[in-house]
Amino acid sequence: MARIGVDVGGTNTDLVLETFADDPVGAGIYQHKVPSTKQDQSEGVVRGIIELCGKAGIARSAVKQIMHGTTVATNATLEYDGANVGMLTTRGFRDILHIGRHKRPHNFSLHFDVPWQSHPLVKRRNRLPITERILPPDGRIVTPLVEDEVYEAALRLRDNGVEAVIVCFLFSFLNDAHERRAQEIVREVLPGMYCWRSSEVVDVMREFERFSTTAMNAFVGPKTARYISRLESRLRENGIEADLRIMQSNGGLATVEQCIDRPVSILMSGPAGGVIGGRFFADMVGQSNILAVDIGGTSADIAALTAGELRIKNPRDAVVADYPVMAPMIDMITIGAGGGSVAYLDSAGGFHVGPRSAGSEPGPACYGRGGTEPTTTDANVVLGRLDADQMLGGDLGATASLAEQAIREKIAEPLGMSVTEAALGILRVVNNNMSLAIRSASVARGLDPREFALMPFGGAGPVHGPSLATEVGAKYVLVPPMPGITAAAGLLATDLKYEYTRSQLCNLCTAGVDELAAINRTLAALEVECRDRLVADHVAPEDMALRYIAECRYHGQGFELRVDLPASTIEASHLESLIEAFHTVHEKDYGYGFRGADVELVTLRLIGTGRFPRLDWSQWGKGRQVDNGLEQAYLYTRDTVFDDGTRLPTPRYDRQRLAPEQVIDGPAIILQHDSTSLVPPGWQAWVSPSGNMIVGVRAATEKKTAGKQLEETLQ
Repeated sequence: MARIGVDVGGTNTDLVLETFADDPVGAGIYQHKVPSTKQDQSEGVVRGIIELCGKAGIARSAVKQIMHGTTVATNATLEYDGANVGMLTTRGFRDILHIGRHKRPHNFSLHFDVPWQSHPLVKRRNRLPITERILPPDGRIVTPLVEDEVYEAALRLRDNGVEAVIVCFLFSFLNDAHERRAQEIVREVLPGMYCWRSSEVVDVMREFERFSTTAMNAFVGPKTARYISRLESRLRENGIEADLRIMQSNGGLATVEQCIDRPVSILMSGPAGGVIGGRFFADMVGQSNILAVDIGGTSADIAALTAGELRIKNPRDAVVADYPVMAPMIDMITIGAGGGSVAYLDSAGGFHVGPRSAGSEPGPACYGRGGTEPTTTDANVVLGRLDADQMLGGDLGATASLAEQAIREKIAEPLGMSVTEAALGILRVVNNNMSLAIRSASVARGLDPREFALMPFGGAGPVHGPSLATEVGAKYVLVPPMPGITAAAGLLATDLKYEYTRSQLCNLCTAGVDELAAINRTLAALEVECRDRLVADHVAPEDMALRYIAECRYHGQGFELRVDLPASTIEASHLESLIEAFHTVHEKDYGYGFRGADVELVTLRLIGTGRFPRLDWSQWGKGRQVDNGLEQAYLYTRDTVFDDGTRLPTPRYDRQRLAPEQVIDGPAIILQHDSTSLVPPGWQAWVSPSGNMIVGVRAATEKKTAGKQLEETLQ
């Protein structure tokens, strides 16, 4: 049985194949990279899988599992290219999606723009009011659902050409009877129509966020469903009968059916794989505090992991393209900075790099595919940090003169500077943009970068790593064995994961027998739902793990914090420890707590995990040509320009030939098929037994040390 991890980026599609002892080629790990096909990602995915199987020498039918990270839903959101959505909502509340919350997103701006008003997920003409009313706190029905209005609204939405319908009524999280009946009527009148109710997408309080999340689910739903179905068909047509799983925003995998039912869960599918991969490789060298920086061709995704734990965004901060989305997602920051980021002068002569990207077509100017605008990649080529004739092992066929021409004509000559100065300027701007984002993910969250290793990956990551580490003050740079396909490797290093939520308002400080009984009934219902889902996905009972979470707040607060429940059944004896745990979490996040204040339970959450086998990295690189001498890894020497403007002869080394414990003194450049790593003057690189590479500054008085001593010094 073989399995493949496939991550689709804005420029390239990355693949990792793991074979096992019972496969014809034996146990091993293989990698591959192909250009992404923007119009239809499935073309690049299938092409990459076919080529990778040929590269490894296995039959396509031997691939039994495919783990996929995709940006289809993300791109639909960013490009406002989703479905035409219709909405049925409680009469008098059709404009909730437009109004949002009373708090201004930009307090001191008179001209701010918010996407839910300028680019609404549901046009106002498609938001139709329905007479019905349910009231808190018990969900009693005070105005029955007028079903005739639902029939009429469904027909009107059909005439408006909608592709999906959502049903969002007030207080459906207390009683969803009206939403269920309205959904039944829509499906009766419009057979085959995509239709979701808010209580099945996000069954929690706060109508604006609940409506927005449900609208986003419908906005990206049809396009996501078509893509996944098309991919499955293409795989079967090419003799690949593999079980397809999709990466979710929370870092766990899900089945195709689950992702089609809840496409909002895969909005950050692509970036999540990179964070998981970064944690996987950092664990190999015992580094639990990392600043993961995934720099691809289009964007940079940045996340801080403390003690190896993934941080999940607080609901108040969970947004995609500035739309509120109450779906669990890894806390990360994404900016438009990557190898393909275009450098340009605006109409006033201002110098910018990104967020616009050249993508894979036409790509950076050096690719020779018709691109004429200079990019970050072109700047690295001009400065000798990337060797055009060695990119992707020479398969890319890049041309250095094209990069130089683009920078000279578009940047250097208009600004009256040399090509080298212009290229350095491009890198300074893009590195500054990324370092600001790293600080937002660390310092702004109370984390000290000096206690973290900076892990750059993605095709463009390691060449920028030392500059970024210097900017933010990280301990050292940790480069994974296969930087360019770390996200794809992460897809083979995670588990199946589902999350279920239910609103459960309760004052924990005064909770009695009735309140505890209600909490336990909800927990039991969530457990049944979660276990049924895992069983349907063929997860054995011994491979299931359930995590019970209470989302709590102080009385009067607007949003909650997560606290682990001590057991699946809550007793009165548990309340004191639960309340104290909330105080501790609040102090950790905000720096203070109110131990005398009432603590409210708002939402119960159950995270169900189906354990998958981890990527066996011990099989990586079997058969590599590794020699104990650095001379065997030496390729050639070329001039390279560093951040201070000095141009130095810099040796190039083949990373595949570097032995464990090997120390490389800077300046040096380490080449491999999927990426390039930079070791500046005065720095050293050490190769760990697992293939990770630590790059750090060497003290002036320090003698040349062995690899283990260097690692201890850096840590």
